[in-house]
Amino acid sequence: MKTDSFIAWCGQENTQQIVDQLRQSDQMANIFVLSPNPVQLANASFIQVEDLFSTQTMKTIAEHTQSDYALLLLQNKWVNTGQYGVERLLQIAENTEAAMLYADYYEKKTEQLDAHPVIDYQAGSLRDDFNFGPAQLYRADVLKTFEAAVTANWQHAGYYALRLLASRMGELVRVPELLFTMAETDTRQSGEKQFDYVKSTARERQIEMEQACTVHLQKIGAFLKPNFTEVDFENDFPVEATVVIPVRNRIKTIKDAVDSVLSQQCNFKFNLIIVDNHSTDGTTELLQSYTDDRLIHVCPQRSDLGIGGCWNEAVFHAQCGRFAIQLDSDDLYYDNTSLQKIVDKFHEENCAMVIGSYQMCNFMLEEIPPGVIDHREWTPENGPNNALRINGLGAPRAFYTPIFRSIRIPNTSYGEDYAMGLAISRTWKIGRIYDPIYRCRRWEDNSDASLSIVKQNAHNSYKDSLRTFELKARMKKLK
Repeated sequence: MKTDSFIAWCGQENTQQIVDQLRQSDQMANIFVLSPNPVQLANASFIQVEDLFSTQTMKTIAEHTQSDYALLLLQNKWVNTGQYGVERLLQIAENTEAAMLYADYYEKKTEQLDAHPVIDYQAGSLRDDFNFGPAQLYRADVLKTFEAAVTANWQHAGYYALRLLASRMGELVRVPELLFTMAETDTRQSGEKQFDYVKSTARERQIEMEQACTVHLQKIGAFLKPNFTEVDFENDFPVEATVVIPVRNRIKTIKDAVDSVLSQQCNFKFNLIIVDNHSTDGTTELLQSYTDDRLIHVCPQRSDLGIGGCWNEAVFHAQCGRFAIQLDSDDLYYDNTSLQKIVDKFHEENCAMVIGSYQMCNFMLEEIPPGVIDHREWTPENGPNNALRINGLGAPRAFYTPIFRSIRIPNTSYGEDYAMGLAISRTWKIGRIYDPIYRCRRWEDNSDASLSIVKQNAHNSYKDSLRTFELKARMKKLK
């Protein structure tokens, strides 16, 4: 039982070190180095490729694979194999007949090694940025099938399409053992990496990823055509719109949020329901100081509510209006026309949900990179399908109250709005506003500003499970 290996060029010395490490395994057959320019290394062959993750590169790898497996190390970073790491992957591959295997790894920071666990792959793990670690072991027949079956000429989405194909041919198995070490190259905190995929420079890549994911959804019977159920708006509501703010201990920002709501200029009546989740820092007292009767201050009796649970408290409140519109307790609306634009969009498109665009800013409300987040990857034709690939839908989010009440939002403090958006997109239209109507503050107290690997993994696993639930629901609906 042997494997071929394919390594992305990462410098003369580093690449040679990787080759030498791999050569120590008696189960290693051929080693190939992938580079746009000719290189010479001991004990390895050179393959010229232009775009590392393109369709053509994946087909070239398939063409050169002569063993039963192919080990791909395409991160373009220094990698060290652990003790019998390759042998361990091959052993599990033979025992499980998995289509692809990957493993936990160490991240090398100067001289320090930090454990970097990855997460288990699910049917809903459709994010194109899913972290498989530095090395993936593919069955050769997966690569050969890709070579024969995939006709699209993607520059960026070739590898993504390969692993989606692998998931259709068998299991993608995580080995929860630290089998490799990889050099750390991105030292940014989680909050700084969060919006890389919506930068304008990533647009071409995003289009290709959407195309590859669309093909996958069509093949597994989960692709939705844009045949939406129109909403007939009911009239029996106390006001047209209700802004919902869940809050806990936001004394530094809650006044800005509230004032941005109360200053809205609208041709309809609206109110504000603030669900104060047992604040202890003075937030409660500040809210109680307001005398505007449009502000409804709710202190829930329950002590087990996350952000989603607070939303349920607000939307099921007797004073909730026809449309429930989101505002986080440390953010504010872009100007005094935001509510009017959201409600107008509901009526223009007879949709069940509206999602806006927002401007990233610091605590002083000065714009910071990447600027405006408008989620242009959402299109009326393919948005509900592409929603299964991206890790968020945008903000602010607004819901038609009866439909919200019929679904109910999960009682969590992460991903709850994404779960609601996915469920709505299965049946009803979601309207989009691409002009900024919201200011999103990034500061040290943001819940996702600096997350540990364990917390990031928990968040990603939860959203993958939401996508898995939604995939199953769509496949059942489309049978």
